[in-house]
Amino acid sequence: MPVKSDRWIRRMALEHRMIEPFEPDLVREVAGRKVVSFGTSSYGYDIRCSNDFKLFTNLNSTIVDPKRFDEKSFVDVKGDHCVIPPNSFALARTMEYFRIPRNVLVLCLGKSTYARCGIIVNVTPLEPEWEGHVTLEFSNTTPLPAKIYANEGVAQVIFLESDEVCETSYRDRGGKYQGQRGVTLPRI
Repeated sequence: MPVKSDRWIRRMALEHRMIEPFEPDLVREVAGRKVVSFGTSSYGYDIRCSNDFKLFTNLNSTIVDPKRFDEKSFVDVKGDHCVIPPNSFALARTMEYFRIPRNVLVLCLGKSTYARCGIIVNVTPLEPEWEGHVTLEFSNTTPLPAKIYANEGVAQVIFLESDEVCETSYRDRGGKYQGQRGVTLPRI
C-alpha cells in the first residue's frame, strides 16, 4: 500500500469530493495571524478542529463504560478554543467531511506542535468507504491545563491506497459511525 502524494490528494479532493472543505495548500497564516498549519502537505492532509467540543467532566462520578456511555460525562463547549483540565480529555470533530474511496485506508497522527505540549490526538483509522466528520479525542497528559485551537490544524491524515479493492467495506458492513456529523459519542 503506497502512501499517496499531494498531487493525488488534490485530485481526489477536487474530482471525487474526498475532503470538504478542502485546502489545496498548506496554510500557516490566516489574516496575518500565525496558526497551527492545516491543508495539503507533501504526503498527507493536516485536518482542522471545529469549534464544537465535548469536555470530559467527573462531576457525576460515573464509570466510563463504552457499552453504556453516559452523555452527562461531558460538558459542551463552543468557541475558538477549548481548555482541557490536567490529565483529562475532550472530544471534537474535524471541520472537514471525508468520503474515503473503497481502495483506500486513512491513518491519523497527531501534529508535533501539540505532541510537544503533552497533548495526544487519538483517531481510529478511516476505513474504505467510510464517510463523515472525524471525531477527535485530545488527551492532556500534563499536570497543567492545555489549550486546543479551533479552526486550526490538529492532526495529519495519511492515505494508503491498495492495489486491490477490499471485499467488504465499512459501508457494506453498515458501520455504526457511517455518515456521522458533529461530535459523535460511543455507540454499540
